[in-house]
Amino acid sequence: MSLSEVTDSPKIASLKGVGAKTLERLAKLNLHKVQDLLFHLPSRYENRTSLMPLGSVKPGDQALVEGLVEVTEVIARSRRSLVCRISDGTGFLYLRFFHFTGDQLSRLKPGARLRCFGEAREGYYGTEMVHPDYQHIADEEAGHVDQSLTPVYPSTEGLHQKTLRSLVERALDLCRENDAILKEWIPESVLSALEFTPLFEAIRVLHQPTADAAAEILGQAQQRLAFEELLAHHLSVSRFRNHMKQQAAPLLSLPETISKQFLDSLPFALTGAQNRVIHEIAADLAASKPMMRLVQGDVGSGKTVVAAWAALAALSSDFQVAFMVPTELLAEQHFRSFSHWLEPLGVHVAYLAGKHKGQIRRETLEAIADGRAGAVLGTHALFQEEVKFHRLGLVVIDEQHRFGVHQRLALREKGARDGLYPHQLIMTATPIPRTLAMLGYADLDVSIIDELPPGRSPVKTSVIPSTRRHEVTARIDDWVKGGKQVYWVCTLIEESEALECEAAENTTATLIEALPNVRVGLVHGRMKQVEKEEVMASFKSGTLDLLVATTVIEVGVDVPNAGLMIIENPERLGLAQLHQLRGRVGRGPGDSFCVLMYQPPLTQGAKERLGILRETSDGFVIAEKDLELRGPGELLGIRQTGQVQFRIADLARDSDMLDQVKATAEALLEHHPEAVEPLLRRWLADGVRYAEV
Repeated sequence: MSLSEVTDSPKIASLKGVGAKTLERLAKLNLHKVQDLLFHLPSRYENRTSLMPLGSVKPGDQALVEGLVEVTEVIARSRRSLVCRISDGTGFLYLRFFHFTGDQLSRLKPGARLRCFGEAREGYYGTEMVHPDYQHIADEEAGHVDQSLTPVYPSTEGLHQKTLRSLVERALDLCRENDAILKEWIPESVLSALEFTPLFEAIRVLHQPTADAAAEILGQAQQRLAFEELLAHHLSVSRFRNHMKQQAAPLLSLPETISKQFLDSLPFALTGAQNRVIHEIAADLAASKPMMRLVQGDVGSGKTVVAAWAALAALSSDFQVAFMVPTELLAEQHFRSFSHWLEPLGVHVAYLAGKHKGQIRRETLEAIADGRAGAVLGTHALFQEEVKFHRLGLVVIDEQHRFGVHQRLALREKGARDGLYPHQLIMTATPIPRTLAMLGYADLDVSIIDELPPGRSPVKTSVIPSTRRHEVTARIDDWVKGGKQVYWVCTLIEESEALECEAAENTTATLIEALPNVRVGLVHGRMKQVEKEEVMASFKSGTLDLLVATTVIEVGVDVPNAGLMIIENPERLGLAQLHQLRGRVGRGPGDSFCVLMYQPPLTQGAKERLGILRETSDGFVIAEKDLELRGPGELLGIRQTGQVQFRIADLARDSDMLDQVKATAEALLEHHPEAVEPLLRRWLADGVRYAEV
């Protein structure tokens, strides 16, 4: 859908001279209306504001030149081409065309005046340009050039830059005639306070900047559009949040006796941060509006037990709980934990995954549908149509960034019954930078578990080259002799799971040979589930000393006795994933270590990433750095989730505007509600369903 398909903006087809083929190609770029053209910004600019004498042009120069055609001929040497020579009195230049028409040949006749732009290179006859951008000009136009930089737009096959430039120029002219096409929806008071350029002027500057336009002017124009785009995104989640506040939810509470029984059964005491977050959740559950709370906590901070407390509150109030996680490995880990904690209290805990078939699946679905299964753990399988809940009161989603907004909403809809909507508790061990939380999660209240359990100390991280592999192997032998266990992680190779698994198998064979007294196991993504479970159980029970694994152990594996991790080729991974992997150690008493063993030489970016891991174990610091280095798309897994995609805004660059964005959104919702819908339509046509929930 076009960004402005639902606005009053005229269609591109209404512009003079636009044929069916052009419209078809524009549609591939999601350009359907005039407003779409205006927001289709250049990816770069070319400077065609001054002519270079032909005698000065050297190979490698990108230049605008002008001259009279002296000779034109078709040459069959090696590859048939049309060659013509132009001259301006200071020298001459050859133009070469490998693809040409009869009309071109007839028009490039001696005496024709041409203006050309392209990159010069050394050719067979001398300096030449291959397939330059050229035009015929009249004698009286000689020497007169545009004062604007020439925009270069993102395009598609068969759609020429000249066509796009011409269409954008006509769209701008149309806006000058009819200002309703690009209406200013942000109040004048806000624009003047922020010293923003008017919307049309910002767009005009970005499409037609003058040669002397400073980077500052272009930056201000870009900032104006980025602000409005961020504002639209914030309005969408704010409106959704307001909508949710109007819904009703069940009143859930946990009797003090059951809470004490549960907490006393745990082999550890809760931290102050865990208790604080439980109180925040309890207040939400006791309200008649659906809780929408995000719990952030670093790896090992104890989010799962907080979720179990919330689950008990729902179960004690005669409601079911759905606990959705992204991987079967993590689902099984939580299933074991919940069963251990809750079944002694009389709770039936069920587990549903895509692998479950036949009678087991039917029986599980029946137990969920008739309410016998109080707590239901599962993967994406939980929001399949055939899964029917009897009385769903709480939805818990772990590792929220692995799921999309719509998946979260789908699970919420499953619990809608008798006018009540379930409460939602979202958890993540990938700390979300404030900049992302303000925008991508503005519909959620945020709790932070910022305290590690007693006895846990930060993991000591070292960065070493693979040339010291023998030292690392020797260290493993000493470590195991001390009664400790080890992870060895093989990272993704060329985006191929098969090659990654093969590397893990080869590494296992090498380590078995090098460490005859160490019991080595292997787990990777291509093993059968039952095989993976057997290996993990052996490692957890201590019958294996060293576990070689692919990144399948990123989440869900909890072996307190494993205090050493070696990550091979860490330069292939992002900061967030490396931090998640490192979080598998440091879960027990005593010191823990992580060795990042890279393949030299390192790029500057890789050095920066690994240096950050070595310097800090603070997940929030790491998340902010990850945002700076990789951007929000990579950090949130946009390709999978469909969340927070920007055309112009850049959260790392534009983060200082977010407080004003939030304030402006609140002002519009309260004082200018008529502006909200048009802004959403202008920027978020693909997110309209979410915005209109």
